[in-house]
Amino acid sequence: MSLMPPIEYDAASPAVRAVYDDIMATRRVPSVNNFWKVLAHDPVQLARVWSQVKDVMGEGALDPLVKEMIYVAVSVTNNCEYCIHSHTAAARGKGMTDAMFHELLAVVALANATNRIANGYRIDVDDRFRDPLAK
Repeated sequence: MSLMPPIEYDAASPAVRAVYDDIMATRRVPSVNNFWKVLAHDPVQLARVWSQVKDVMGEGALDPLVKEMIYVAVSVTNNCEYCIHSHTAAARGKGMTDAMFHELLAVVALANATNRIANGYRIDVDDRFRDPLAK
C-alpha cells in the first residue's frame, strides 16, 4: 500500500494536470499510472522527474526496447517491485519476448553474483580495461 494516496486527475491542481496531460499525450494512454499520481503530491518533483524520463527514455542512440530492458535490470537489482512490473510491461509492449526476459534475468543474476565476488576480493582492474576508448 502506498504511503501517500494517489492524486486523481479530477482532484489535481492545474500544474499537476498539465504534467498528467503531457504524460498521456506523450505515451498515448488514457490515464497516468500510480507512480505519477503519488509524485503529484510534490508538483515540482513530478515535473522534474517527468522531464528526466522524457529526456532519457526518449529518442537516442539506444533502441527504446534496450532502454526498457536496462530499466528492468536495474529495477530487479534495486528490488523495486513497482518499476519491475511497469517497465517489464513497457518492454513487452516494445517487443520483449519471454525468451528475452529470461535471458535478461540470467544476465542480471550473473552480473550481481560476479560483482559481489570481484568486490569481495577487491580484484585489481587489468590495465587494458582501464581506458575504455583504447583499442
